[in-house]
Amino acid sequence: MQVPIQITFHNIPRSDALEALIREKAEKLEAFHSRITSCRVTVEELGKHGQQGRQFRVRIDVRVPCKEIVANRDHHEDVYVALRDAFASATRQIEEAAREMRGDVKAHSLVQHGKVARLLFDEGYGFIETPDGRELYFGRDNVVHPAFDQLAPGTEVQFIEEAAAEGAQAKRVSAGKHHG
Repeated sequence: MQVPIQITFHNIPRSDALEALIREKAEKLEAFHSRITSCRVTVEELGKHGQQGRQFRVRIDVRVPCKEIVANRDHHEDVYVALRDAFASATRQIEEAAREMRGDVKAHSLVQHGKVARLLFDEGYGFIETPDGRELYFGRDNVVHPAFDQLAPGTEVQFIEEAAAEGAQAKRVSAGKHHG
């Protein structure tokens, strides 16, 4: 971390054991993202809630390039459980931020619309004409609804365009009423 971890206790006496555990867990976060710039942890005892007894809140603020991650665990009667759960949440968010930074997060493809241009039933494939005039290959296994054999040239379909070794292809092809 570029900035030393900051630990704050509110309405709870400072504890060497709790502080050591926080430092240990914060150091482990760097295994999930190498560019953590800062980490602030706040442990707070909330007002006593009648029969529930002591309640704790743990908040973790972590900065990585271009993103601030906040993890909270509110209202738990065991400060160590609240701490564990907050760090688990922070870890998941940091892992996601690291995947995004590496470009490992797959963007969701947009559903597109077109018409079946031609079908080669014996070979088990066909082509969809897109609104911009391109033709995309699709195979029998890429048809979701209705069955491949029930399609006909001119049928309006929706699909997902994906890159393949041979070029762009239509996947998850379905026919029926679609709104574009």
